[in-house]
Amino acid sequence: MLREMADLGFEYVELSHGIRITLVPGILKAVEEGIIKVSSTHNFCPLPAGIDRPAPNLYSPSSPDPREHQQWLRHTRRSLEFSRQVGARVMVTHMGNVRFFWTRPGSKLKEYLRKNPDTDVWGEPFQKLARKTIEKIRKKMPPFWDQLQMSIEEIVSDAERCNVIIGAENREGCEELPLDADFPEFFRQARDHKSVAWWHDVGHARIKEQLGLLKHREFLEENHGKLAGFHLHDVSEEGNDHLALGTGTVDFEMISEYFRPEHILVLELHPRVPVEGVVESRDYLEKLLARRGLAEG
Repeated sequence: MLREMADLGFEYVELSHGIRITLVPGILKAVEEGIIKVSSTHNFCPLPAGIDRPAPNLYSPSSPDPREHQQWLRHTRRSLEFSRQVGARVMVTHMGNVRFFWTRPGSKLKEYLRKNPDTDVWGEPFQKLARKTIEKIRKKMPPFWDQLQMSIEEIVSDAERCNVIIGAENREGCEELPLDADFPEFFRQARDHKSVAWWHDVGHARIKEQLGLLKHREFLEENHGKLAGFHLHDVSEEGNDHLALGTGTVDFEMISEYFRPEHILVLELHPRVPVEGVVESRDYLEKLLARRGLAEG
């Protein structure tokens, strides 16, 4: 797996939340032999024993269930230790969600747009509906938000010991935490700890923009000071993500204004993207970096 990435010309990889425990010996051997370097991982990595599918939300840091909380702590600590072993600087992490017993408010918003495809998402009628959706989520949010903050407080010392940054990823689901407007407050409550940063997923932000829930540039402008890295992939008009760069609706020229030399840039493409699409995405990104006067790497 890693030899294939190296043969395509990549020096670094991110190890995802789909890494099975059986792959670990080969990964450690590849890193030790210098075949590849690891820039970042994605919690949970490796997957808990017995799990053979990508499962980043298997356990949630915002869950009030003490049994789930203990499992989240256990496997997050294990993932941090593995990140240290492979030399990763950042562990991308999902921050949980506000749970609803029945239908999630965000599903209703998407269903409305599906039935009314010509809706102006920035027009006042739809914006009123969007605000109502977020208000419903906020009404139920406090216990989940408080639990998330306690979970982060418990894990920062482990991250510091492993010299790994926890990258809080912005998500595409309306109910997932932090809500987009709450990232500054999330970092404030985490006491701006150096081991907690923002991981920006451009596809997720674009999906939210298409839903009329955020403006991508404003989102970057407000939070770029906490940025550790990016997941880069494109999004179709219909909201399908993890496409090859330059094939969808994401404004990568605008996003590249916020690239910095210390940032980690990860191509997060769907397995169905052919090898040619992976190479073309790499070349597309390298041209962006050249225009910005940033070194490749």
